[in-house]
Amino acid sequence: MKGVIQQGLVTANRLISDKDGYYTPQRQATKPVLTADDGSYEWQLRGKADSWALVELQADGGTRMICDVVPHCEQGDASPIAFGQPMALDSSFSLRGAGDLQMETVNLTPLTHLAVALAERSSNGLSPEALSGSYETVEGWFGLSPGSLRLTPPDLTRLDQTDNVSADALQLAVANAAFLALVNNNAQWASISDVLNNIATQASETGQISLMGDGVNVALADLISTAAVQASELQATVDSSIISQRLAVVEHRNVQRFKTIADVYEESDTDVAGTDETAGDTISDTSGETTTDTTDTTDTTDTTDTTDGNTGSTEETADSGTDTSEPPTTDTTPEETIPANAALLSWTAPLTRENGDSLSMGEIAGFEVVYGTSEDTLDQSIAIGDASVDELLVDELTEGTWYFAIRTLDTDGNRSRLSEVVYKQI
Repeated sequence: MKGVIQQGLVTANRLISDKDGYYTPQRQATKPVLTADDGSYEWQLRGKADSWALVELQADGGTRMICDVVPHCEQGDASPIAFGQPMALDSSFSLRGAGDLQMETVNLTPLTHLAVALAERSSNGLSPEALSGSYETVEGWFGLSPGSLRLTPPDLTRLDQTDNVSADALQLAVANAAFLALVNNNAQWASISDVLNNIATQASETGQISLMGDGVNVALADLISTAAVQASELQATVDSSIISQRLAVVEHRNVQRFKTIADVYEESDTDVAGTDETAGDTISDTSGETTTDTTDTTDTTDTTDTTDGNTGSTEETADSGTDTSEPPTTDTTPEETIPANAALLSWTAPLTRENGDSLSMGEIAGFEVVYGTSEDTLDQSIAIGDASVDELLVDELTEGTWYFAIRTLDTDGNRSRLSEVVYKQI
């Protein structure tokens, strides 16, 4: 479910095609069930699990959603509900999702709800192909990794009780929470139902969602920026340094996504295409957004990094000899494209872990650049949640000498040692 929804009524109807290949929900796959206190549900299927189903959750007077927005959830004229506390839902609230009953758990979130609305535009109705394509399209809109909508989102209010949660799952959960967070301090939306209905209507009617907003509709940029803020706020709610770091990665991903959306909007003032052929293509490339048109090679530093293979380790004391960072350099001839108060850093992703094991790009969650005005006090940091990024422009630096280093973060939460320190005189 989206966060945790307690005592929500879940129904499932098998998707069956007519003679023309048009898929519609036609018969119940199971008796309706209520969600448990942790938001889960379980069916006893009628017949074989050999088809796709449209699944829907509906709210009534006894349904409660746990507020997973920091610091609280605002609902119209009612008093705010604190983070982690239950809140009532209006009777029009619903969430839809779809999936193959034989192969997967069907999760119900705002993003799956949006995907179903998009799929309904298909000439074949809610066919497996249309649904799969719409899931991929929505993942592209929100900058999620392929397959993310099939992940079960973690409970953001109980992250410290979660044994292991990936950055992709956290990004999914935060993106879903953004729909609820958008209600806060926004008189236009009185409830999450208002937000859901608006964005589902956009997708259903036009196959698109507004990029930057038109004063009437929910904008993708608003949801992405709200997700970035929530990822930042959530870092203060957890004790686990690993989860906090992964939330920092999620924050950075959303910031980069917002920048990409803004660039697309400035270039073409058009909405996001909803067809399968263009799913996410126009706004999916976030690599190097902070260093566009800044190609001064004399101002860069190569800081190849490696990742410790021990779960939960934040430092590896044994020198494996894999760190190939170049010695610190001072730039003396900056190009005009590089601001005078900035440093352009570049690096190469590692191919091996510190223990010598190979490391694929798919195992790299991102990087962390740390910097400061003393080689021994690198007290500022920037998280990069994209393994393909290999440059970073750090600007607004004050006069003096600035020191920089980088470490690699893997998808299991491991962090490498810092690279060799490099510096630049501003």
